[in-house]
Amino acid sequence: MNEVRIPAGRAMLDGNLTLVDQKKALVLFAHGSGSSRHSPRNQFVARTLNEAGLATLLFDLLTPEEESVDLYTREHRFNIGLLAERLVHATKWAKQQKQTADLRVGYFGSSTGGGAALVAAAELPNEIGAVVSRGGRPDLAGEALPKVKAPTLLIVGGEDHVVIELNEQARAQMKCECKIEIVPGATHLFEEPGALEHVAKLASDWFLLHAAGTVGPH
Repeated sequence: MNEVRIPAGRAMLDGNLTLVDQKKALVLFAHGSGSSRHSPRNQFVARTLNEAGLATLLFDLLTPEEESVDLYTREHRFNIGLLAERLVHATKWAKQQKQTADLRVGYFGSSTGGGAALVAAAELPNEIGAVVSRGGRPDLAGEALPKVKAPTLLIVGGEDHVVIELNEQARAQMKCECKIEIVPGATHLFEEPGALEHVAKLASDWFLLHAAGTVGPH
């Protein structure tokens, strides 16, 4: 794992880039509200993707200063435009790095990061091979939804009833390939035994199929 710094306009974002031997694609993670690149759930999913031959970039969407303000005001975590802009900057940065320049890119978004990933995917229609949202808020992508071209997988916990409804509303507005996967018995954070493993396997298969163009072992 390499620690990296990603310029994003006037901000500098900290990230962890993990390259694997058979790099099939690069997956950028957009974490949810109040989270960071240290999210244990996203790190768990990233390890599963690495084992499947996918490189990963986990990075902070906010600077430490913005993070400390957001703790009190929560003004940044629902600023989908800002989060998507940071994701676009990180994507362009990855495309300029020698080790990742040739890799097809996928996005893995959680919570509000799911909305940000779809807005960024709509802005970079030719760059993004696939999007996966975990317990995400794709509805927050608003007008960007019909513009997304990347095949999108929306993973929601079976007990996360409000978010299931929001995902179904978002899917109805999308014109690309879009699938909802319900993880039975799981709540919003997928903390139940086996739930996160299920998410990671679904995500891994989706990225291998749509971003890397290969299907993983079953």
